[in-house]
Amino acid sequence: MKYTYKMIQIPPNISVDAKKHKGSEAAAYLQDEVNTQARNGWEFQRVDQIGVSLQPGCLAGFFGQKAQLTYYYVISFRKEVDD
Repeated sequence: MKYTYKMIQIPPNISVDAKKHKGSEAAAYLQDEVNTQARNGWEFQRVDQIGVSLQPGCLAGFFGQKAQLTYYYVISFRKEVDD
């Protein structure tokens, strides 16, 4: 079997109204995204955390600014393709 893959970056934080807070918002968000993709034929694989290091520019580096590390979350899906 051969597959094609799709990755979707998701927000690292989800904002909710305090009155509507249930404690399961992250799971609900992921469930909605995975089910949306499943309806389009994509099979859920996993969620990964990926760190991206942003290097300072020349001037900022000259003044001692260090690299900034930001983490992103990506959902991976796959779909079978014909040979």
